[in-house]
Amino acid sequence: MSGLGYTAEDDGRKWLALTILCVSLLMISLDNTVLNVALPTLVRDLHATTTELQWIVDAYVIVYAGLLLTVGSVADRIGRKRVFQIGLVLFAAGSTWAAFSGSSDVLIAARAFMGLGGAGMMPSTLSIITNMFKDDVERQRAIGIWSATTGMGVAIGPIVGGVLLAHFWWGSVFLINLPIAVIGILFSMPFLPESKDATAKRPDPLGALLSVIGLGLVLWALIEAPARGWSSPYVTISGICGVAVLSVFVLFERHSVHPMLNLEFFRNRRFSGAVSSVGLVAFGLFGSLFVLTQYLQFSLGYTALQTGVRVLPAAAAIAIVAPVSSFAVRFVGTKVTAGVGLLIVAGGLFQISGATESTTYGGVILGLVMLGVGMGLVIPSATESVMGSLPSGHTGVGSAVNGTFLQAGGALGVAVIGSLMATRYQNRVAGALAGYKIPTDIMHAITGSIGGALGVSSELGGSLGAALAGVARSAFISGMDLGLVTGAGFALGGALIALIFLPNRSVSVGPSTSRKPFDSGGSNDSSI
Repeated sequence: MSGLGYTAEDDGRKWLALTILCVSLLMISLDNTVLNVALPTLVRDLHATTTELQWIVDAYVIVYAGLLLTVGSVADRIGRKRVFQIGLVLFAAGSTWAAFSGSSDVLIAARAFMGLGGAGMMPSTLSIITNMFKDDVERQRAIGIWSATTGMGVAIGPIVGGVLLAHFWWGSVFLINLPIAVIGILFSMPFLPESKDATAKRPDPLGALLSVIGLGLVLWALIEAPARGWSSPYVTISGICGVAVLSVFVLFERHSVHPMLNLEFFRNRRFSGAVSSVGLVAFGLFGSLFVLTQYLQFSLGYTALQTGVRVLPAAAAIAIVAPVSSFAVRFVGTKVTAGVGLLIVAGGLFQISGATESTTYGGVILGLVMLGVGMGLVIPSATESVMGSLPSGHTGVGSAVNGTFLQAGGALGVAVIGSLMATRYQNRVAGALAGYKIPTDIMHAITGSIGGALGVSSELGGSLGAALAGVARSAFISGMDLGLVTGAGFALGGALIALIFLPNRSVSVGPSTSRKPFDSGGSNDSSI
């Protein structure tokens, strides 16, 4: 490694470098959920519909997930530290743009630009960590801390957003990124080691373009379906084209001499089972947070800050469980740790899905804790399994694949759970108001989001306004329950994948071994 001239064996400096990476990583993971608590504010200030809210969340993720693999290979080629620093600069610039957006469309574009920066930072942090910590036990501890930072950022995002919204305007949830980015850039210069892979293949821009277009089309179909109709030609054609483009992407990657995604990795059951577990737990977590933060504000009447405080049990559970998950892996193995974690996530989603109009916060707190515990078990164990199955020369791309599945799973969770909620909400509200003559623009506001319906109800006032608010809340909770049950089903599927494909014990593939990363035999899978 270059940089300061110190080696990964210098304990003090490599743990300091880990701290710098985790502080910067906290900004990325915070951004995934800090916006969720501001969604009701965006409904009021920007008049955003549920569909636009989904795009505000997912525009960032589409670019982020679509470019992670290519940027990971670029980092392996030109230097992981350098790409990490470029990512910090781009993320800070995008955050500034987002903070001063004057409309939903501009905010969606700014969020997409932020995805460029996130794609530069995320794979570099994990690949630098993996190259610094060669010892299995130390690497598990380091990845546990890295995962805890990721989980903490996801979980405490709502409370950070709540504090900011209690004192400032909604753009502050993006400006909070700037001081963190500055600190990350200044401290990374002297303290982060540089590393690269001298044999890394050249980037694959066509593969990146195909993955972004394919994922974007699929998400467009899922997100737009409630507003346009699931049978709409636009939705159907978009979905079919998205699947077709992703199929072309797979074929292209299979025959490319420099693929951004080496499909041979997936022949290793440890690798494929681990990234699938990461994607499916993200599906449930991101999708549930998208609807739960709205539920706490619109249905239970909490402020943004009160909502953030009430998500703290999930944050606390992640903070406690993630750092010690490596001990669980050592005692019971990766298979059981990840599988049980996904079962707990499924149980938490099922528990919350039983919410009714009379349910109070006490009725969903157990589910929030279970989500935190499950995530704290799954992310570190599955991530370590991914990184430990690859030789050091592939850590950039390996961490990018892990991040891609995390982000793509989260984007699909927001799209699927959000769209199921929106569809049932719109159908229930439209059915209840079918006998009334309501102007088109007002009806659009009512069916566009629960926030729009509550805004109309407050203007109406009296018994009629109260009745509309009751219909909107009932329809929203029904839609939320449907989405969460679906998320629980995906988490159960992930548990089965983990229990079937993951090994009981991890055997690292380092530079000293001649095993190929896609070898499906040998000790990696001997205990399945």
